[in-house]
Amino acid sequence: MIITVGVIAYNEKNSLGSLLKDICAQTYDHKKIEVLLVDGNSTDNTKVIMETFRKNNKDDFYDVKVLSNPKRTQPCGWNVVLNNYSGDAVVRIDAHASIPTDFIEKNIKTLKDEDICGGFRPNIIDEKTPWKETLLLVETSMFGSSIAPYRRQQGKTYVNSLFHGAYKRKVFDKVGFFNENLTRTEDNEIHYRIHKAGFKICFNPEIISYQHTRNTLKSMIKQKFSNGLWIGLTLSEAPKCLSYYHFAPFLFVSALLCTAVIALLGYPLLFEILLLLYSMFDFVNTVSCFTMRDIQPQFFLLPFLFPLMHISYGLGTIVGILDIPFWKHKLKKQKKLEAQQDNSTEEQ
Repeated sequence: MIITVGVIAYNEKNSLGSLLKDICAQTYDHKKIEVLLVDGNSTDNTKVIMETFRKNNKDDFYDVKVLSNPKRTQPCGWNVVLNNYSGDAVVRIDAHASIPTDFIEKNIKTLKDEDICGGFRPNIIDEKTPWKETLLLVETSMFGSSIAPYRRQQGKTYVNSLFHGAYKRKVFDKVGFFNENLTRTEDNEIHYRIHKAGFKICFNPEIISYQHTRNTLKSMIKQKFSNGLWIGLTLSEAPKCLSYYHFAPFLFVSALLCTAVIALLGYPLLFEILLLLYSMFDFVNTVSCFTMRDIQPQFFLLPFLFPLMHISYGLGTIVGILDIPFWKHKLKKQKKLEAQQDNSTEEQ
């Protein structure tokens, strides 16, 4: 089976080289691996790294191509891959990822009996410092992230969504391409369509890949806010692709704001009860995190970091919901401009 490895990147010079080394180290026959590297008009040396890899490895693999993604976003990048890949199957790997040497081989083995597969995706850090260990705990704990199966190792099963999935060609031939309107939730949306088309998504814990977590608190908060924002926006585009747990931070922040207003009016009981309940969950999960790693002084910041993540995500969702009419108007203008450009090109 020929398999295509797709990697989308924008300004990823610091992480891309490591991932490309992982691809070179794969145990699966390189003559059956096509590598498609898609650059989103990077302003750093990302494309240079890609071109160097292509030049040095084009004879070792089935094929190596460097492609452009002028729209920059993830779904647009994956559609570039789907428009250009030659394999019998395609696997999408994040530019911030690391993969073991048997990653592709285990995906191929699973694809013999399945149409779509993926596996466990733990978070890792680039260096072990007390602060980065603390941020990793926030990201990997169930209280800080989610209950998504690819974050928790379990037995082989079928799931609604996964990361770093491998897909047989017939899947995208039937369901079509990624929704380019959705910058962050494109995987949820296409997996929803995949299920509607009758396909099953197989989770195999023997397949493992790693995702590098954010290295600073600022970047992590920004990521959570953006994730929440796109949950809010997606409600107007494809609400059925979202699960109830996507809205837990939104409900918490909404309840917090409502009870705070009621408290200011002289009725603080509901606000106090909400804070008490949250503090209990916060304390229990913090204690649980202390058992996961060797204790560091920074771990005592966990009770404050968890609410920061939840409030950032929840506020993002609120902003996303409020921004829906403006976002829809922007999309409409953008599509009109693209149509005019297409007509102008045809006339020339």
